[in-house]
Amino acid sequence: MKIKIVNRSKHSLPEYATPLSAGMDLRANIAEPIVLNPLERKLIPTGLFIELPAGFEAQIRPRSGLAIKKGVTVLNSPGTIDADYRGEVCIILVNLSNEVFVINDGERICQMIIAAHGQAEWMEVEELGETDRGAGGFGHTGKK
Repeated sequence: MKIKIVNRSKHSLPEYATPLSAGMDLRANIAEPIVLNPLERKLIPTGLFIELPAGFEAQIRPRSGLAIKKGVTVLNSPGTIDADYRGEVCIILVNLSNEVFVINDGERICQMIIAAHGQAEWMEVEELGETDRGAGGFGHTGKK
């Protein structure tokens, strides 16, 4: 699939790290380091602008290494970039650790996955079909 992209960053285009990777890392595109204090959140620019085809979205997800090693994650995970958005791709990062985290220019801050999606058309009914689970929610299946 070909996706139009405008790269106004100082960095190369996002790419897949391995042949079977689902996501590509996005990099911070900043003039100077950004300090992210404990429990603080900030919007981090990437310098990228994309044009997705109809029926697709870009999902923004945390990088697992950054999350486990530094406690830094994407706040609205997964974030969604819709096919009709044309602004800069910016990432909401939050520091869930007890230590200051410094974001440097070019640092890999998240991953982006391009995914197909459908749009629902509601069909109002009086009742829903039966299942074994029924209305069972969180913890419904118990411990195994």
